[in-house]
Amino acid sequence: MAIVDAILKVERFVSGLENADEFYNNERTFDAVLMNLVVIGETVSKLSEELTGRFHDIPWNKIKGLRNIIAHNYFGVDAEEVWQIIHSSLLILKEDLTNLLKAAG
Repeated sequence: MAIVDAILKVERFVSGLENADEFYNNERTFDAVLMNLVVIGETVSKLSEELTGRFHDIPWNKIKGLRNIIAHNYFGVDAEEVWQIIHSSLLILKEDLTNLLKAAG
């Protein structure tokens, strides 16, 4: 699934970075992560309502909302907030999607 692939890329990109400042100051990594977060949001927006409705505990609207923030306010993106999302919400999303794929499979 493209979303899980994008999450795995984000995890690889930030591996070895210690904090949000390092993350932000590494331009390639910061840009690559934001692009993959956009990919995740775009992919989520294309999922069927039937699928998202069956897994209503996943915050689909928040995921799409983050994509919109990045796409429309790129220079206003808060690196600390993205860092926290990567290290908390993204891990949960990966786990949820892995379970979703097993259930569908």
